Amino acid sequence: MAQYEELQIDQGTDVSINLELTDTAGVIKNLTGYTVKAGIKKTYNTKDSDATLFTSTITSPSTAGKVNLALTNTQTNTTNMPAGRYVYDVELSKLDSSNNNIIERILEGIVTVKPQVTP
Repeated sequence: MAQYEELQIDQGTDVSINLELTDTAGVIKNLTGYTVKAGIKKTYNTKDSDATLFTSTITSPSTAGKVNLALTNTQTNTTNMPAGRYVYDVELSKLDSSNNNIIERILEGIVTVKPQVTP
């Protein structure tokens, strides 16, 4: 089950969110062989093509369990991301020994985009 976290983003800014992943016992998660994907939508029912995707990277070394999510100021500007509430989630995926793609949602929640005043 994914962890829940509410985030705030300032409209029109560059955003960088760092995650440090551990298992239920508190041991750092080894992310070797994993990929990460994260996105924001206005609602859960918003079309996938209308989602804003984070640039999502696993920080080297992958054994450190660290992920970075980033948005540019162009993605968060008033045209592309009007002020308001959005939903987001972060997923890890990895191929198992049978070459099946296993997907694990690790984080989800609400993003509040605070309005920009400076033009």
